[in-house]
Order: sequence, then structure tokens, then C-alpha cells
Amino acid sequence: MRRRTHLFTGCTALALALGATACGSDDPVSAGGGDKALSGQTVTVAGVWSGSEQKNFQKVLDAFTAKTGAKTQFVSTGDNVSTVVGSKIEGGNAPDVVMVPQVGVLQQFARKGWLTPLSATAQQSVTADYAPVWKKYGSVGDTLYGLYFKAAHKSTVWYSPDALAQAGVKPPATYDDMLKAGHTVSDSGLAAFAVAGQDGWTLTDWFENIYLSQAGPEKYDALAAHKLKWTDASVIKALGTLGRLFKDKQLIAGGPKEALNTDFPGSVEKVFGPKPEAGMVYEGDFVAGVAHDQFGRTIGKDADFFPFPAVDGGKAPVVSGGDAAVVLKDAKNAKAGMKLLEYLATPEAAAVWAKAGGFLSPNKGLDLKNYGDDVTRATAKSLIGAGDSVRFDMSDQAPAAFGGTKGTGEWKLLQDFLSDPSNPRGTAAKLEAAAAKAYRAQD
Repeated sequence: MRRRTHLFTGCTALALALGATACGSDDPVSAGGGDKALSGQTVTVAGVWSGSEQKNFQKVLDAFTAKTGAKTQFVSTGDNVSTVVGSKIEGGNAPDVVMVPQVGVLQQFARKGWLTPLSATAQQSVTADYAPVWKKYGSVGDTLYGLYFKAAHKSTVWYSPDALAQAGVKPPATYDDMLKAGHTVSDSGLAAFAVAGQDGWTLTDWFENIYLSQAGPEKYDALAAHKLKWTDASVIKALGTLGRLFKDKQLIAGGPKEALNTDFPGSVEKVFGPKPEAGMVYEGDFVAGVAHDQFGRTIGKDADFFPFPAVDGGKAPVVSGGDAAVVLKDAKNAKAGMKLLEYLATPEAAAVWAKAGGFLSPNKGLDLKNYGDDVTRATAKSLIGAGDSVRFDMSDQAPAAFGGTKGTGEWKLLQDFLSDPSNPRGTAAKLEAAAAKAYRAQD
């Protein structure tokens, strides 16, 4: 499955990295560090992060060490977490903690009997400091296995303030107004949107925001669980709404053909790079990291966002993604691993990465002052404020064969739809056939 919820936050590198640094833990939930009862132990943590994300997470692990004495070793797995972790388990070398990037993978691990339920201490922290929806996405059945440490806000449309000001456009509040504003931007000399069609996951995110706002959370949940078929009228309607953008060559930089040859970093470059081609780009809060780190933009001044607008009178959507920390049952140091999870559940741990940047926490106990700029504070406030109305990225909840594999399933079919959006009903039928096949294989 892909990494799009945070892969580009402050870093566009996809290199696989192996890092090891000392870290420690005694009673990570207490403030003083205690007698460092975990000294001499090593907690192995596996996750997708590399580059600046891995470095910033290491700061969190270093803080855990300072409290406790347990060393840590972080192993960057690359995109395919389930395959890497599975092979390590089979080889008798299971990591203690895994940062799981998709609900579907967490559920897969639980079904295979790989996971240890969260301790009572960690569960208390989740109950106290997280909206219930995060407990839901971390649970399988009635058992809580995953603690969401890092989140992404995927309902943000990023824009060049200069481009919108030149066109005399203000951030829109509805989808219709956004398309109208796009035409005004286009008339002023820039295309409205840069679309990263080469990365199929961005197209699923477009669809999910439209569907959540237009169809509502109940149908969103049903479609995510495949209790509602993709041939449902609500899906066809949402595809038609998305198709209004895709078929309008005036709105997309270079038209669909160029969009299909544009990856995510390239779409950000088209708006915030040295030679702008578009005024806006839709994607999550991690756009800010690329705009700042790769193109030197000052967030809040040279790059800003507005919430993904409401569609057809619905509520403005809040789609999220995130990384859940889990403890493997076969881990050599499961007890120490659970102490790490207890620490990660605290606002104190979240504050370490928040201060470093490129991070959002679903922990409502974290003081927003810990974020380094007003724009990040605004996205964090929006995520926390959405409470239980937050919905996890739909394709991240699906089997990988449908929702998370390049060149097949939802990614490929929405790329085909970008190329030719003339038949929403036909696309819905193909999506249902692919989904049905993937869910049958999973059962």
C-alpha cells in the first residue's frame, strides 16, 4: 500500500533507510522518568518513515530514552509494511512496535493474531484525549490494538495567495464556487489546479472528499466497508461531480494528459515552484512541507490553504489518515514496547514532533502552541475540532488490491476516469467489480 498521508511531509525522498539510535523508558506516562527500570533493554520500532520524518520521530524516541533508559532501534520499512513485518515475524525477528499506516493493514495484522491489545494505561489515555473515532479505527471488534500518534488532514486546498489576489478571488466555501474561482484564475493567466494524476492515490482523495460531503458520513462508512456497492447512485453522482473538474481543460494545468504525467511533488511545484503553472493544488497538510522544504515558500505568506469546500449543501468534509502504533505479540520486548506506546499516547510525546514540524496529532490534550506556525495550528485545530465527524481515508481502509496498489484497482480506474470522465456509471461498475474481487480475496 502507498504512503501518502505523510510521505512527503518535509521530505520527498522515498529511499529505504535503516537507522539506530539510543532511546529509553521506565514509566513514560509519568513526568520524571523514575528509576529507569527499562535500562539495558532495546525497543525495535518499524515504520515507513525516512528522511526528515524519521529524524523527527527519532527526537520522540530520544525523549522516551531520556525518561527511561531503554534503547531504541528504528527500521524504515518502505511502503509495503505488511510484507516486511510478515517476513520478520516468519524469520523470528519481529520488531516490538510497528507504526501502521493504514486501517486495512492494522486489521490484517489483528486477523493474523499478530497484535497485543493496548494496556489499560494506554487505553485510558485514548479514552481521555482522543475523539472516539480514533479508538474505532484503532480497534478490531471490541479490542483496541492501535494508538494513532501521527495524523494527516486531507481536506485542505493549497493556493498561492499572489495568484488568487491577482485574479481577485477569495477562498471559496462551496465546490461550485471553487470551480467558478478556478475559471477566474484561469482567465488571469494561470491554470486553476495542478492535479497529480500520475499518483493514483491523489485521485482517490479527491473522490473521498466529494463523496463524504455530498453523500454524508453514513454512506461513506458503508462504502468504505463495502456494505454499499460502488454502483450505488451516490457513487455515480460523486463521480459526476468530480468529472466536472476533470473534463474542464481550462481548470487543470496541461489538461488530463499532462496531469497523468504529474506526480505529487510535481503538482506542488506547478503551484509553488519557480515557474508557477497553476494557482491551486488539492492535497493534505503535507503539501506545506514540500512547498517550504523544496521551494522555500513561507507557509502563511507564500502558501496558504482553505478547507475543502462543501458539496451540494453538505457539510465541509474532514478526511484524515494516520499512523497507529501497535505492539506485536511475538515481540521480544513487548512489555517495553507497550511502555513506548503509553508514552506516545501523551501530549508530551506529541509536543516533541509538533515543535520539530511536519506533524499533526489527533491528541486533543496537545497545546496548539507547540506547533510552529499559524497555518499548522489552524489545520490541527480543524482536525481536533471535527471530533467524531472525521473519516479515515477510504482507500486506506480497503484491501490493498483495490485501494492501495499502483496500476490496478481504484488507483488505475480513477486515472482512466481522469483521462475520460464521460461515463461515471461505467466507471462505477468497474470500481464495483474490482472492489468485489478484492474483498472476496480478503475473506
